[in-house]
Amino acid sequence: MTVSFFPESSLSETNLPSVIAVEEELVRGSERAFLAALLPRIRKESLALDLSGVERIDAAGIAALIELYCAAGKAGTDFSVVTPSAHVREMLRLVGLEPILVADEGILARCVACPAA
Repeated sequence: MTVSFFPESSLSETNLPSVIAVEEELVRGSERAFLAALLPRIRKESLALDLSGVERIDAAGIAALIELYCAAGKAGTDFSVVTPSAHVREMLRLVGLEPILVADEGILARCVACPAA
């Protein structure tokens, strides 16, 4: 599992979530490592996942996103998805999670440390 972390110092100073680029498939078998990497962080800070590099997602991947969303709610942090790939966006739309999980993509424009800004 490849998870890339953008620099955090300027993100935390602006109260924006830390943006994490996920570059692997979110499918059965990879969700445990995905959650092991991100659950401890979501309990301490707000996160936005850049899923532009994710070409495959299945029910296990969607369940992992829901678990992160619920953990953030319990911890009082925020969780969202930014720039999902076309396939990820379509899958989230089909299960009714697009309006809940996909954040305003302007968040990357406001994030000075993000390469896409």
